[in-house]
Amino acid sequence: MITVNVQYFAILREQRGLAQERLATAAGTPEALYGELRARHGFTLPADRIRAAVNDEFVASSASLRDGDRVVFIPPVAGG
Repeated sequence: MITVNVQYFAILREQRGLAQERLATAAGTPEALYGELRARHGFTLPADRIRAAVNDEFVASSASLRDGDRVVFIPPVAGG
């Protein structure tokens, strides 16, 4: 298990009801973490629509997570 700090934006923040949280997880990648969070919180966006950043850098969904990482999930954003 590792502990990560997760930040949510836009629709994910609305669906979770929080902007950020600290949690323990067995997920070893952003993809696995999002899958866990999607099941837990009922997120409606599929994983292929989400970008992940770890410690302020965009990463592949298969990147390794480490204890203490800050993970940001960024949904598609519409502009006008």
